[in-house]
Amino acid sequence: MEKFIEVIKPETFSCENHWYPKALNATIHPMVNFFLHMDKKRIVSRYCHLHPKVNREKLEEILSYQCKHFLWGGADLINSTSEDGEKKMVVIENNSCPSGQKSMPLMDDNKEDGSYRLLIERTFKPMIDNNKRKNKVKGKLAVIYDKNYMETSGYAATIADVFDEDVLLVPFYTNKDNSHIVIEDGVINIVHEGEATPIRAVFRYVTQKPWNRLPIHSKTLILNPIVACLAGGRNKMIAAKAYDIYNTELSEHGMKINIPDTIWDVSKEEITLWVKKLGGQAVIKVPYSNAGQGVYTIINDEELANFMELELEYDKFIVQSLIGNYEWSSIGQQGKFYHVGTIPNSKGQTFVADIRMMVSSTKEGIKPLCMYSRRALSPLVDKLNNSQDSWEILGTNLSVKLGENKWDSDTNRLLIMDRRDYNKLGLGLDELIETYIQTVLSTIAIDKMCTGLFNSKGKFRMKLFKSLNNDKTFLNELML
Repeated sequence: MEKFIEVIKPETFSCENHWYPKALNATIHPMVNFFLHMDKKRIVSRYCHLHPKVNREKLEEILSYQCKHFLWGGADLINSTSEDGEKKMVVIENNSCPSGQKSMPLMDDNKEDGSYRLLIERTFKPMIDNNKRKNKVKGKLAVIYDKNYMETSGYAATIADVFDEDVLLVPFYTNKDNSHIVIEDGVINIVHEGEATPIRAVFRYVTQKPWNRLPIHSKTLILNPIVACLAGGRNKMIAAKAYDIYNTELSEHGMKINIPDTIWDVSKEEITLWVKKLGGQAVIKVPYSNAGQGVYTIINDEELANFMELELEYDKFIVQSLIGNYEWSSIGQQGKFYHVGTIPNSKGQTFVADIRMMVSSTKEGIKPLCMYSRRALSPLVDKLNNSQDSWEILGTNLSVKLGENKWDSDTNRLLIMDRRDYNKLGLGLDELIETYIQTVLSTIAIDKMCTGLFNSKGKFRMKLFKSLNNDKTFLNELML
């Protein structure tokens, strides 16, 4: 059943409505709790001790960075290793407006609304306070969403408490009648009970093609603004370029964003050639999809042939080296990397798992908010046979699409940061620090790309954007 506009009042936050039961009743793992309370100085000292070539002053500057556009993100990373035991946390993507709160056990010193409140108090409220003079829009606050009602309603209740005022919770689906949202002269208005109410600031959890119904330029403040999605938060094509550009700056300071070997701007006709170059194993991505949609793992000729038969709406793709088992990972420029995976279970089975780390920009820099992990459906095998579906072995996303604008989650594969599940990941404190730093670096790369897409007068540089992302189908979706 579709949701309608709701008015969320202060003092209505109820824990059981905004967490998975598994997380609500869990005790956070001491290692994770310790990491989340580490100060910047200790993190820098530890990281530089393990990476002597890293410039300490530059790392301190990076962790103190204040984002201008990409204020809230969640990176997905894979714990990988080489045949020589060189471990790396590899960034798969960094998502604008990510999920994660409902999967995070409360920290020892959290209030009952946990890191929902941390995000609102650290990032959303300061965004509004810092723009009071510039923002001439007077009106209400709203949360708009196209999925994940459990978390979006939690944010609405938290905002109502922090600001002590009613908040509108508003569905905003793609390809639906959205006449209840009217955008005039850059101001978002919510039509509720027959009256158009101007909105001074929006907390956005609109993830499916948000650029086709929200403008790049908005007088209503939006967390995150649409440019954060276009510049990499929901656009894997531009994200890959943002990482590459920022890595050039980072190289002289002994740091880099770890990403799979990536070929961008690939037409469908070229895909077979690039997959062959990567040894026949690769990952093909529709750059503008998310929630596990539009990602195709290729481990044999049959899967490649099946992909080539698909009718896809976009013109350009990215192709990446595949991280699998050592026996069947792609050979990239830096050699072959493969999944560390989970600690073997009682049957000796190891599963592919990724790690999501959510962060937000604050006056003190980019800080972690919450974490969770997801494992694949089937165990990681040493030898493949042609009957195996590689996505079952490698795919970790929990989102299950039931139909247009209808979603569910496969929580059986959710691993939370509690005393039980965390041990399955085999992660120590140093891996958590590495995960955090890789998340911060990828966040900054996208934020810098956002800044570069505006001219000195604050206008979006469409000509530049088209040169970076010349996909006509995608460009025609943009609401300018």
